[in-house]
Amino acid sequence: MDLHSPQRQLIEWQIEHADLDALIDQAALMPGHMDELRLRRMKKRRLALRDQMVSLQAQLTPKEPA
Repeated sequence: MDLHSPQRQLIEWQIEHADLDALIDQAALMPGHMDELRLRRMKKRRLALRDQMVSLQAQLTPKEPA
């Protein structure tokens, strides 16, 4: 697989999104452990990644004939 292929980019985003999910879940279990600004930035990054993944998946999915 090409190192710069859209499929590889999608996989990297999925991994990053899963990592952020885990960190955010851990922070929810330990209130006060992480500062609020950092938590908000992680949530914003996670949301941006999800939007990027949806957009790229739409580009990669073949269009069905009408």
